[in-house]
Amino acid sequence: MLVVEDDERFRERLARALGARGCDVRAAASRDEALAAAREESPELAVVDLKLPDGSGLDVVKGLLSIDPTTKVVILTGYGSIATALESVKLGAVNYLTKPVDADQVLAAFDGRPVAADAAPVAVPSLARVEWEHIQRVLADCDGNVSQAARLLGIHRRSLQRKLSKFPSAR
Repeated sequence: MLVVEDDERFRERLARALGARGCDVRAAASRDEALAAAREESPELAVVDLKLPDGSGLDVVKGLLSIDPTTKVVILTGYGSIATALESVKLGAVNYLTKPVDADQVLAAFDGRPVAADAAPVAVPSLARVEWEHIQRVLADCDGNVSQAARLLGIHRRSLQRKLSKFPSAR
């Protein structure tokens, strides 16, 4: 199994947990590192983060499947959206999971099994919370530049400043 994740701590923990469950795990921190590892020895299974420092995890999916079309790929992301989920499945991923996940959920995703019934229910965030998180991601992508973020969001700069001064709801 190949684990492609740029967050070093999460990558190491997931690789260790999957290894404890009997998987032979190799880890990569970037798109290029993942594709080089796959060319060396094609993995049967791959867990790929959607957002990598040197490109998209979707590029990794394409590359892995061009090396070996039988590789099963699960996409992991902290920024889940229907569009990226559809795109990843269209490219050949067998499943799409939003973080946080544990090793059992990853293995279940490869098999198409549902997550254990005793797992904690997933809390659905409010629309205000989702909007707040989206604004924060766009602002981070703009390196804190409020004017540029407002242009990308299609709202007036002062409206964005008002939204930023409010605290997000808990859920």
